[in-house]
Amino acid sequence: MPTPRSRRGSLTPVFLKMKKFNFRKVLDGLTASSPGSGSGSGSNSSGGSGAMHPGGTAGVLREEIQETLTSEYFHICKTVRHGFPYQPTALAFDPVQKTLAIGTRTGAIRILGRPGVDCYCQHESGAAVLQLQFLINEGALVSASSDDTLHLWNLRQKRPAILHSLKFNRERITYCHLPFQSKWLYVGTERGNTHIVNIESFILSGYVIMWNKAIELSTKTHPGPVVHLSDSPRDEGKLLIGYENGTVVFWDLKSKRAELRVYYDEAIHSIDWHHEGKQFMCSHSDGSLTLWNLKSPSRPFQTTIPHGKSPREGRKSESCKPILKVEYKTCRNSEPFIIFSGGLSYDKACRRPSLTIMHGKAITVLEMDHPIVEFLTLCETPYPNEFQEPYAVVVLLEKDLIVVDLTQSNFPIFENPYPMDIHESPVTCTAYFADCPPDLILVLYSIGVKHKKQGYSNKEWPITGGAWNLGTQTYPEIIITGHADGSIKFWDASAITLQMLYKLKTAKVFEKQKVGEGKQTCEIVEEDPYAIQMIYWCPESRIFCVSGVSAYVIIYKFSRHEITTEIVSLEVRLQYDVEDIITPEPETSPPFPDLSSQLPSRSLSGSTNTVASEGVTKDSIPCLNVKTRPVRMPPGYQAELVIQLVWVDGEPPQQITSLAVSSAYGIVAFGNCNGLAVVDFIQKTVLLSMGTIDLYRSSDLYQRQPRSPRKNKQFIAGLTELNDSPVPLELERCKSPTSDHVNGHYTSPTSQSCSSGKRLSSADVSKVNRWGPGRPPFRKAQSAACMEISLPVTTEESRENSYNRSRSSSISSIDKDSKEAITALYFMESFARKNDSTISPCLFVGTSLGMVLIISLNLPSADEQRFTEPVMVLPSGAVLTFSCMDRTGALMQPPYEVWKDPNNIDENEKSLRRKLVMNCPSPSQDIGDHQYTIICSEKQAKVFSLPSQTCLYVHNITETSFILQADVVVLCNSACLACFCANGHIMIMSLPSLRPMLDVNYLPLTDMRIARTFCFTNEGQALYLVSPTEIQRLTYSQEMCDNLQDMLGDLFTPIETPEAQNRGFLKGLFGGSGQTFDREELFGEASAGKASRSLAQHIPGPGGIEGMKGAAGGVMGELTRARIALDERGQRLGELEEKTAGMMTSAEAFSKHAHELMLKYKDKKWYQF
Repeated sequence: MPTPRSRRGSLTPVFLKMKKFNFRKVLDGLTASSPGSGSGSGSNSSGGSGAMHPGGTAGVLREEIQETLTSEYFHICKTVRHGFPYQPTALAFDPVQKTLAIGTRTGAIRILGRPGVDCYCQHESGAAVLQLQFLINEGALVSASSDDTLHLWNLRQKRPAILHSLKFNRERITYCHLPFQSKWLYVGTERGNTHIVNIESFILSGYVIMWNKAIELSTKTHPGPVVHLSDSPRDEGKLLIGYENGTVVFWDLKSKRAELRVYYDEAIHSIDWHHEGKQFMCSHSDGSLTLWNLKSPSRPFQTTIPHGKSPREGRKSESCKPILKVEYKTCRNSEPFIIFSGGLSYDKACRRPSLTIMHGKAITVLEMDHPIVEFLTLCETPYPNEFQEPYAVVVLLEKDLIVVDLTQSNFPIFENPYPMDIHESPVTCTAYFADCPPDLILVLYSIGVKHKKQGYSNKEWPITGGAWNLGTQTYPEIIITGHADGSIKFWDASAITLQMLYKLKTAKVFEKQKVGEGKQTCEIVEEDPYAIQMIYWCPESRIFCVSGVSAYVIIYKFSRHEITTEIVSLEVRLQYDVEDIITPEPETSPPFPDLSSQLPSRSLSGSTNTVASEGVTKDSIPCLNVKTRPVRMPPGYQAELVIQLVWVDGEPPQQITSLAVSSAYGIVAFGNCNGLAVVDFIQKTVLLSMGTIDLYRSSDLYQRQPRSPRKNKQFIAGLTELNDSPVPLELERCKSPTSDHVNGHYTSPTSQSCSSGKRLSSADVSKVNRWGPGRPPFRKAQSAACMEISLPVTTEESRENSYNRSRSSSISSIDKDSKEAITALYFMESFARKNDSTISPCLFVGTSLGMVLIISLNLPSADEQRFTEPVMVLPSGAVLTFSCMDRTGALMQPPYEVWKDPNNIDENEKSLRRKLVMNCPSPSQDIGDHQYTIICSEKQAKVFSLPSQTCLYVHNITETSFILQADVVVLCNSACLACFCANGHIMIMSLPSLRPMLDVNYLPLTDMRIARTFCFTNEGQALYLVSPTEIQRLTYSQEMCDNLQDMLGDLFTPIETPEAQNRGFLKGLFGGSGQTFDREELFGEASAGKASRSLAQHIPGPGGIEGMKGAAGGVMGELTRARIALDERGQRLGELEEKTAGMMTSAEAFSKHAHELMLKYKDKKWYQF
């Protein structure tokens, strides 16, 4: 067995004063201020940068690296939004272009076409969208918003823009209607009036239909708002106006009078025409449908209550819930379709929202999972006076979008190609990987496609509008989302699209909790005990690891083969040991108010009363029960090991705050506010399980005294809610996200192995030496050297006294709040101590109080011994890094193991040799530093050289806020530091000089969801959860911003409008005068005059300029459209030429026969015929 290398002789602590800072995923809560850093400090929000310790080795390193990144490489812009539109309100469809538009309560519009065509646009006012109307096959869209404004959107460019806006000042918009191939928009208002708008100029016509002229003069009551407008399919000169109180007016536009009026006792919700224009159907508030005939308007031609019980003799029909919308669609070869939402009986309160389809005598009720917002029937023709031939129904639900196939008798739904199910279970965490191994997407898809749902329609998705190509971006991207139900979803995010590849259900490793069981879990988490908190994925080795709210860690390995095996589990105790230490708790108040008392929280730590009432102190009990029987694991990710934290002396386990895995070392490390645990997942042993305070050495000059543990209910507010619950900004911006961790106890670890299917608790082997056989006990005197770092200056502290970077300030701050959690872990081949000459496997550890230390890993030298020989875990010297660069300035990646299928029989018969990629710097004979180390804090960033630990650069990132997310990423083959602050700024700094490249005020922190899900990745990409149902992707790369126009899909493609059917001679003669109706003559300024200026205000939009830019940028598209038009014209000319030639031939033949007849009968008399 290899012996650990002794390094106690050179354990020299390095003490630095730094401001508290938070490096999420890399270094949380490290606070440092290097000696002599005054030259690098700044008072502004961006701070400044300066070189520390110039000259010497550092100077040589600085001269060797030529940074290639400049500010011209960076620019921030949004790329695409994925997911279901949050809080939808409106729906529209273009039957010729085959595009769909969805409006939302927040003023957003999503336009969807074929897969890849997905556009997001936003009203600047943020007012809710009431209604949407396509200008069919014109590449334009009209939106009516709740601030009584009409907007005309130009869809002939990849990013739609507003061409015109019309703001109504004295009336509220309730309904809009735009006839097919018309430029006049009918607008109904709350007062009951109907106005007419010219779409081309967006100017109000002087023609107005006043409500008091529409109804009878004898009517004393107001008819209510306009709820429906439509022109007659038979005669475009007649307009049908529906009022809320049950009045329907058939208005003659030419004569400006009501041709007929219809009255009904129940309120009207919607109206739809029969295509012949002789009948129309209304839906009412009592759940009834009425069919009216224009020839007999005195009473309904037919009245039905589809879901009402049959009335008894002499009794009135039972009323039902309101039918909110009805559509009446005819078919040439079958009975018409009557489709409506609502109308269910009141005695069926438990019934879910439903869509009813009546076809002939058959009535089908489709129950929905969510309330119906709107639905539209898709028909073959855009002309309202033809047989409609419906083929599908688009149903917009509150949280989903489905399309029903009407061409099959069982009405199956189409498989949705859009990622509308991101929020199927609320998203709790995200991870983003750009430029990952290209074979991963195909592998994950091949596994995930086997588990897709069945029963979908066998026809293609009917929304096929627009055009899209892959563009110039070719590298693969994968997004991973963790959810509240414990599921993990892998998404293909390449080329700004999103498609689900594979779904993993982590809850399957645990037993299902029965009613009355699982009390220990309920006391920690009220609901969603399987919710995912953290994700760690190594794409190269395919090792996947997650941690959940119930204090567990699961390690998965990927295999293409199905296996049946028992799940191996370990139980770990993590507590803060205050034995033999008596320290009274100070009576001072914390510097900031406790957010948990001001926010709706879920108890994660239980209560003393609960434990006491049971009479038994809980100890060594996990929150969830792992399955002990053999479990079938399908191909894909298979559970390798489950690690659970257990209750300790009546205290529940605290949530895990940091997680890291090394496939090369076969080790997983995780920590919380109580301490750190290191586990060997190859041999299934616990290598280290220690309290945070015991990780420090006795030579710590500041000698922080631990306090007695106190219970604190951690909050996970907003973790699983779909509703927004923003945290008060004044609280969130002044408090670090890592300041809610509680002190705890530590206990000794175990090195005993765990057999398959059995749990091994460290309490069961408490007598076993924590370091295994032959190892010395790990005491505080042998603890790792660390840097003492003072806490940041707060507003309240600065009021009491001026802040000085001194030891006393640090001590007082720690006394006020001694919570210290393990917030960052990082595996890397690096220098284990100062001035070391060789690199070795290391684990970097960072805490919420700003401590940074390293743990050295002593691995067996031979591959064969790795599966049998124990791994030494030895604390060592101080290291200041959580990201490394070599001396050439290239970012160093952590070592990893090349993936091979663990269940492949052929490979198991081969050697057990593991193929490792270490990514180590090449050996050099030069004397000097070989690595850069980067540290980023809540306030500043620093770069050090190793192994001399010389501070080279420091940059004060912000003084007025703090960093929420920071990552070292690669762009254009160069490393840079990307930061996202709570004040909304996104900042990019070059490495290693920390020169500011970009500082943009992008997104204020309005909700903790953004802070929880924001993440950077390589190639200039980032994302965050912009709403509970949508993911927003953005880029900070100038190159991608320049190429974005080519990557986006075209919303409009040139398509010839289908020709209307031949009406026939009799229909043309007796079918009305609709074809000769001239709206321009009737509504134009010459005949109707000008509308009052005070009624509505015209606002020019920026779409004209944007349209010019889009046209300039889309020359190829215009040339293509011109070529298509020329081809079509040439084809029509060719057909015309052929017809002309045929007619000439027929004329010549006719002339010849006529001449022959003339010669034949030329000399005959009349009586000879």
